[in-house]
Amino acid sequence: MQALFNSLFFPNKQAIQFAIKGVLAMAMSLYIAMFLNLDRPYWALIGAVFLQIRPEGGLVVEKGMYQIIGSATGGIVGIIILSWFAPYPELALGLLALWLGLNSGLSAMVRRQNLVYAFAMAGMTASLVCLLVMVQPSTASSQTIFALAQARISEIMVGVVCAALVSKLIWPVKVKDGLQASARNVINQTLNYLSVELDPQGSHDKRHQHIDAILESVTAVSDDSSAVSFEGPEGPGQSRAANAICNSVLSLLALVQIFGRLQRQHPELIGEVLAPILTQMRESFTQMAESKDYDECYIIAQQLRRTQLEYSNLDIEKTPLQARLIKVSLELSAELVVLLKGYAKLTSKIPAKLNAPSIQPYRDPLVGITTGLRSMLLFLVGAGLWVGTGSTSVLMIMILPVVFSIMMARLPLAILTVVLQRLLVGILFAIPLAVFYAVPLLAASSRNYELLVLILAGPYFLGLLALANRPTLPYGLGICIPFTIFVMPSNDMTRALSISSTISNAMAIFVGVSVLYWIFKLITGPSLPLMMTRLMRVTRRDIIDIDQHSAPEHWFNARMGDRLLRISTYDKAMSPERNITDLALTGLNLGHVSMRLRRIVRRTANTKLDSELERWQTALGDAFMQAFYGKNEPQFTKQCHQLLRKLDEYDLPLEQKEMLEGMFERIGLTLERSAAAIAKQRAI
Repeated sequence: MQALFNSLFFPNKQAIQFAIKGVLAMAMSLYIAMFLNLDRPYWALIGAVFLQIRPEGGLVVEKGMYQIIGSATGGIVGIIILSWFAPYPELALGLLALWLGLNSGLSAMVRRQNLVYAFAMAGMTASLVCLLVMVQPSTASSQTIFALAQARISEIMVGVVCAALVSKLIWPVKVKDGLQASARNVINQTLNYLSVELDPQGSHDKRHQHIDAILESVTAVSDDSSAVSFEGPEGPGQSRAANAICNSVLSLLALVQIFGRLQRQHPELIGEVLAPILTQMRESFTQMAESKDYDECYIIAQQLRRTQLEYSNLDIEKTPLQARLIKVSLELSAELVVLLKGYAKLTSKIPAKLNAPSIQPYRDPLVGITTGLRSMLLFLVGAGLWVGTGSTSVLMIMILPVVFSIMMARLPLAILTVVLQRLLVGILFAIPLAVFYAVPLLAASSRNYELLVLILAGPYFLGLLALANRPTLPYGLGICIPFTIFVMPSNDMTRALSISSTISNAMAIFVGVSVLYWIFKLITGPSLPLMMTRLMRVTRRDIIDIDQHSAPEHWFNARMGDRLLRISTYDKAMSPERNITDLALTGLNLGHVSMRLRRIVRRTANTKLDSELERWQTALGDAFMQAFYGKNEPQFTKQCHQLLRKLDEYDLPLEQKEMLEGMFERIGLTLERSAAAIAKQRAI
């Protein structure tokens, strides 16, 4: 509540500008909707409110586009349901529940938040079209059904267009500014983590705090990368540069694990040969993290790479593992240079020609089914109350809370419960604002547009102040949208001036969100161990299949980004040791290592050993999965020896053979350590 108090009474300049823009967008959308004589202009206000969440230019355009597409799709589905099943309301309600469940399930399986709004609008518009016709079945006809769908879509479109125009014309904020700040943040976090990972005195908790922060930041950069492409001709290039940054960060995470773990678990294998390189790397990463100048960081990275090249050419005795690690250090510094070039392209006005895929969402059908069932259950509870009571106010349970359930489908349960609690508090604020302030003043006024806007501006301004800050956003959402439903601003205001109707709608929305809260508490979804097992199985499959894709490392990074964040989140709740997170990061590295191995083998034997490589790749995936179960996989060691024997037939250079031996030794040590740690954890 302290955060809400500060947002309302001590707002900063940006929050005040945000609130003014929001009020202007709502006033404009209300005026146009009333001028067009649309049946329910307040739905235009609701469309405008949704666009106030992250109102940056590109995000508003993308979100508005998805809202319009979702509304049109929902309107068409509503028309189809009523055209075929209007005489059978039970079947129509069942189909509507299935449609809402489908949208809710799909929303849980996408990463892009703006795409979630398309599913929310598709569900809400179909519900509005069907339920408003069912309330008055005697007036139902193909013409009225189409007119109703057209009106709902038009209202949403008016709100979207007005909010987008205000966002573009008044105090415009661009996605690229926030994207560049996020990219700087994730690069600095990565440099700090590289330094901590190579620090012999670094703590386990500190390393994982850095990893958690990096994965969250990478996800944020990836999410905004799609929206920046809507900001002029430079946008698509900046989007590609942001994706390249995310890709390079994940590659650096994969590479640095090798040095950190060997240094902590097997310092004798590092020896005096690698110690100077690790020290130089750690010092360079620290200098770059402390620097605020891009050119200085680039010079440090290039200097580090030259030092590594000079050291690799020294004629000193090295074990196969040490020779391999020197090569890995060169790969790491090269990837660091690529990361810095990606940031330079992001901040440059010259179109970027980088080509890295965006982070792909992890799509688990089990999560989608669970989420869809929640929304269906909430809708059916409302439908049962409506059929039992006949009250039109109960329709609000079947619309607004269901939309909230779709919008919040991806949130973890711990965060979701807090969000819903704050949403309920916002609704409690909206009720007296409507009942004791807005409705009495509107009843006593001449009901012209100017007075209507003046009366409504105050509550909306307060709600938007709360909506401007992420911690208080649920309060603002709970104020703005329910307040709009309670007051129902329109040309004649006949719906709003019935105080009993206002209170009934308020009770229905509050009860609906309360039921939603308990549904989420009772239907918690798949257990964390089950989800973790499914995530690791998919990772195993990707390790085995990685060579079947073009640009395999980029493909693998894109697949692993969201997956690593989920594994890290689940593992944090399951165990303080975070052994499974460590194994998942090992999996990220294994994908890269396997492709390096394939390139070495194919340079030597062309494609003649591809079948042997497939067996080795399968054994690698199986060894990874067995480590998750706390077991060792002897077949992997056998396949490593078998592959080396086959390579002897093709005159593999001794240096490369020793490098492969070092690679196999390092993989074996890492998987054995992970298996032992997980077995010990599960035995407790």
